[in-house]
Amino acid sequence: MRILVVGAAGRVGRHIVRAVIEEGKTELGAAIERVGHELLGKDAGSVAGVGEVGVPITSDLEAGLAASDVVIDFSSPAAAAPVARAAARAGRGLVVGTTGLDSSATEALRAAARSVPVVAAPNMSVGVNVVLELLARAAAMLGASYDLEIFEMHHRGKIDAPSGTALRMAGVVAAERGLDPRLAARHGRSGALGPRPEEEIGIHAARGGDVVGDHVAIFAGPGERVEIVHRAHGRDTFARGAVRAALWVAGRAPKLYDMSDVLRVEVA
Repeated sequence: MRILVVGAAGRVGRHIVRAVIEEGKTELGAAIERVGHELLGKDAGSVAGVGEVGVPITSDLEAGLAASDVVIDFSSPAAAAPVARAAARAGRGLVVGTTGLDSSATEALRAAARSVPVVAAPNMSVGVNVVLELLARAAAMLGASYDLEIFEMHHRGKIDAPSGTALRMAGVVAAERGLDPRLAARHGRSGALGPRPEEEIGIHAARGGDVVGDHVAIFAGPGERVEIVHRAHGRDTFARGAVRAALWVAGRAPKLYDMSDVLRVEVA
């Protein structure tokens, strides 16, 4: 399978390029970066630290699509919509791990999924997606009397807050409890707010250093606490998950999928 990596010179993009090259069942079809990027023309393998592979980083998305079977996009929120539209026009399956998408980018993914298969998830880590399944079960078993607080920390360069993963964690529990996550979420606390409402879901973001990604969900109930924790030790975990999703999405029916679909079908 030939994979096009959009955002190939980014923090995660370099790891994805390396994962594609090392996977065995995949090869790098093309590597794309924005117009004017300082690494345009450089060999994508060299930039990723695995040696030259004969694939230069370019800004020609159309040519990259012609040379590839599936697209992995870890670029930027602004690029997500045009990449999705281009993948749909070319008939290429799409895997998107970019976070911080606005409503227009989300709608572009939905539109693309009407003609090609799309896997979109705020976190491609296999472990994080197992955590999401555990959260749903914990919320159902513990009940609403257990208050949920979510804490996340990432490196100082992360642009969006709270993380897409933290929002997804809150959404999973909110769905289990029949709540609107937008209304239930409490982003930090300050001042005399009064007692904590039962339906509230606390979300707290921290930024600093080079933390790859920590997420902690705490169910605090009468006489006990249950904590579900995920800590990413490196960005390779996101890259491996993205390549796994790319291998899975090829040949699927047009639809908007997420990582739970990828993992659930494999386990079944």
